[in-house]
Amino acid sequence: MVRHHQPRKGSVAFSPRKRVAKETPRIKSWPACDESKLLAIAGYKVGMTHATVVDNNKNSPTNGMEISTPVTVLEVPPVVVMGIRSYEKTNRGYKVITEVLADNLDEELSRKISLPKDYNKSEAIAKIQDALDRTEEIKVLVHTNPKLVSGIPKKKPEIFECAIGGTSVEEKLNAAMELLGNEVKASDVLNEGQFVDAIATTKGKGFQGVIKRWNIRIQYGKAARSSKKRHVGSIGPWTPNRTMWTVAQAGQMGYHKRTEFNKKILKIGSQAETSEVNPDGGFIRYGLVRNDYVLVKGSLPGPSKRLVVLRKAIRPKSDDEAAPQVNFISTKSKQGV
Repeated sequence: MVRHHQPRKGSVAFSPRKRVAKETPRIKSWPACDESKLLAIAGYKVGMTHATVVDNNKNSPTNGMEISTPVTVLEVPPVVVMGIRSYEKTNRGYKVITEVLADNLDEELSRKISLPKDYNKSEAIAKIQDALDRTEEIKVLVHTNPKLVSGIPKKKPEIFECAIGGTSVEEKLNAAMELLGNEVKASDVLNEGQFVDAIATTKGKGFQGVIKRWNIRIQYGKAARSSKKRHVGSIGPWTPNRTMWTVAQAGQMGYHKRTEFNKKILKIGSQAETSEVNPDGGFIRYGLVRNDYVLVKGSLPGPSKRLVVLRKAIRPKSDDEAAPQVNFISTKSKQGV
């Protein structure tokens, strides 16, 4: 009898597949940038629709033609630069030297962190400037403003660390000091036609079996033991007498941090242009967009209302980032789709 053989199913690239510790993503890698501005901004996933754009990809067979493409709508209220951190390089990696906090921090931050009571900002600025000779990196602390978004039922802001562009540490520090305590909009960080990396936590699907989690084959015929078909045929040999980590087993599925590279920005809309994307009655499971918004080509990880961080592309696939021509954005309700 011919022995049945087929390659294994399910990638083990993202293992172990555990739930993320925090829903707000932490970014560890940043691209090099000479422009003195933030290298990322965060927004809330609203939903999806479709748009008609003129294809400006010179290598595409539809170059110059009008095409329809799926787009994701992100609502991006202005974020606030609340602090500056300086890092030095040690044998155990980067270590924080000191940090400077902005004045008049939002009271909603007390829901997230303990705000200092007897904080001296001038001393902190002097300390961070005195340590410039051993400072290797300057980053800023940014918090979101969910209370400005009608579709997000919370007031507690998210806090994440963001890199800042510049050719030297001094230039980065000067740019950070100018931004400290100020609001930053999506148009200050992103450009239409730019490639970005979308970083977010995916949809959580709970505890799932091996068929759904790893897409293995359902047992057939005599291979099924005791009429059970939704299981692996064997989890390992007698020798070595242990189960390898590569064997498909049941467990947590979804709610993982994922990065999608090279997503294209089609449009950056202002607060006055929200009528161009809002359907009648608002988006399903979200509501109406009331702040600045960003249209991203294709899909993004996570459900609606999930925080998505858009980082400057760390490995852009093209240097041509010309702004696309968007001729139409569908505002038809997606109920039942």
